[in-house]
Amino acid sequence: MVKSTPDFSIKVSEVTGFCPAGEFYTKQNIAERKIPVLSCEGPCIRGEIARIAANIVAEEAPQYSRACYAETFLIPHSSMTAWVMEAEKVMVIDGCFLKCICRILENDIDKEKIIQIDTNPIHKKFSDIFLYTDVPEETRKDVARNVADKILAKLKKDQVPMH
Repeated sequence: MVKSTPDFSIKVSEVTGFCPAGEFYTKQNIAERKIPVLSCEGPCIRGEIARIAANIVAEEAPQYSRACYAETFLIPHSSMTAWVMEAEKVMVIDGCFLKCICRILENDIDKEKIIQIDTNPIHKKFSDIFLYTDVPEETRKDVARNVADKILAKLKKDQVPMH
């Protein structure tokens, strides 16, 4: 089995239009100078922990707001893409060492603008489980809450924008 992959690209089919709700939401975030928060979104338990933690961080840290990674990377004419690409900082909460979202973003913005967090070393759980449904919902929520609390504490300690 190959242990690494050289740089590669994917072809994405053309799209017409954009998400009207996403446009409205994003324009509000741009006007309020919010820091976008991107995260894993897959069926993996580690990605699910990252996604729930990202939602909590964005809800409880007033300067942050969730961004849609799919719209950011796949609808290049959207306000979502403009917001993420032009933001002063972007938080990426990845669920494991593969850092999928961060690896994509690093090709589009200055790496120093990225606040990158890998949640797996924070919670140190579920290394032998893939599907999020194999972990009870209450456990998922508890672990994500713990991860989010640690991220929020670190943001406060490091004085990363939270106003």
